[in-house]
Amino acid sequence: MGTAVRQTDLDLLCRGTERVVAPSELEARLARARAEGRPLRVKLGLDPTAPDLHLGHAVLLRKARDFQDLGHEVHLVIGDFTGRIGDPSGKTEARKQLSAADVAANAATYVRQLHRILDPARLIVRFNSEWLEPLTFSDVLGLASRVTVARLLERDDFASRFRESRPIHLHEFFYALMQGYDSVALRADVELGGSDQTFNLMMAREVQRDYGQEPEIAVIAPLLVGTDGAQKMSKSLGNYIGIDESPDAMFGKLMSVPDIRIREYLLLCTRMPSADVEAAVADMASGAANPRDVKLRLASAVVDLYHGAGEGDRAREAFLAVFSRGGLPPEMPECALPAGWQGSAVDLLCLAGLAASRAEARRLVNQGGVDLDGVRVTDPAARLALRDGAALRAGKRAFRRLRLGS
Repeated sequence: MGTAVRQTDLDLLCRGTERVVAPSELEARLARARAEGRPLRVKLGLDPTAPDLHLGHAVLLRKARDFQDLGHEVHLVIGDFTGRIGDPSGKTEARKQLSAADVAANAATYVRQLHRILDPARLIVRFNSEWLEPLTFSDVLGLASRVTVARLLERDDFASRFRESRPIHLHEFFYALMQGYDSVALRADVELGGSDQTFNLMMAREVQRDYGQEPEIAVIAPLLVGTDGAQKMSKSLGNYIGIDESPDAMFGKLMSVPDIRIREYLLLCTRMPSADVEAAVADMASGAANPRDVKLRLASAVVDLYHGAGEGDRAREAFLAVFSRGGLPPEMPECALPAGWQGSAVDLLCLAGLAASRAEARRLVNQGGVDLDGVRVTDPAARLALRDGAALRAGKRAFRRLRLGS
């Protein structure tokens, strides 16, 4: 068998990336690994600062799966040690340091969710406390001697904080060095990271070189914009789609993605061939395809990826039944009411969590956005006749199933 790298393999590994450092090195490393009959060691680091993974995290996980599908090993580094510091990338102040217990709990949740995407047979999970915790103070000084303060201040977040006289704590400088040492410990061939990790990835290449290793190839992916169409997907911003969410919730959120973001979601969140993605985008631009129809394909494909073949079509029918045909979702959150409860429409909306304030509840009713069992509620002060199992709707996508106490 020859050692030449197939162009289709390179196309797959580079699909949807923002930058590869460097493509020629990647091709050479792939060819050498094939000649030696060994898999590449592909490093992907995760700091377990929050327990739930969303489609933004999944962009890199999907790229890791591409490497697995070509026979390579993914070495997932759970940053249980670096997570106690927190990645300063993009931050205007130091992150709160997590306890070891918090990190361990989040990491356990991560690993369970990872099996939705990665092949366990080609996945090696490591915790960087294995090699970082045993380092002596002398070792740390040796690591720190490999980089200058001026080099660290090149990163935008530190530079802006320095200019504006905002604190930069000494331990934050060590994050990039420790992440680089992870690559040394693993002897990583490739590292995957988002564009906000570019400084850290370049630092890892420098640290490996200083330790006499061949620098890893950095495969850098763009950051997925959230459902608001403006900011990076983030749970704290509420613009996220969790990979553990129900098929119906996932489908509905994907349908809310702005039209201008359809192309990147197709490229970064589905397995749709690149040529098909570009054809769909061209059809939308020419008017030959309705963006809504393309989003239906997008949402179906993503739901199938995380919930199994056929779930996308089922969620699509449920979505259309609710939002195109005036039906009800098959599942909805429940709101328990005490026996004999009496209150106004405003009271009910607030109690059910469908309005953040009484003023918002009144506005929803006055705008015609509330109905009970399909009958529009027109008076905010009305005392509603309730039954056990009644369906309450507020706005386009918020539903509650009412449960009356006995």
